[in-house]
Amino acid sequence: MPAKRYVVTLTSDERDQLEALTRSGKRSARTITRARVLLLTDQGESGPAWEDRRVAEALGCGSRTVERVRERFVTEGLDAALTHKKPANPPGERVLDGAAEARLIALACSATPDGRKAWTLRMLADKLVELEVVEAVSHETVRRTLKKTR
Repeated sequence: MPAKRYVVTLTSDERDQLEALTRSGKRSARTITRARVLLLTDQGESGPAWEDRRVAEALGCGSRTVERVRERFVTEGLDAALTHKKPANPPGERVLDGAAEARLIALACSATPDGRKAWTLRMLADKLVELEVVEAVSHETVRRTLKKTR
């Protein structure tokens, strides 16, 4: 088996802090599981130094979870390993604001173009651009917006 790239070695203070955290039960289950991962993978003097697979089976999580917790502990520290990581790319600005949504709903409820029985999502998206309600919008955004309002 290849050597682990990220080896967890806890100080006695860190170990005491993690053990207190797991005993208190005052944190989220995810945080407690991460603390247990660090305690079980500790390669220090008082650590059991379990393999990732064994830790994952014991805690009921995936082996990749164990690997990621070890990596975050080594690269970013104890607090980062215990907390939830924010997404790197948060959702962007909304394409359709309240006024644009209202125009979309009014358009969807209006009479259909000649020769058509119903509006399609693509037709609605194209019409919003044509009416200069928005610069550009996808049919998927139109679908999500209409679904939300039902």
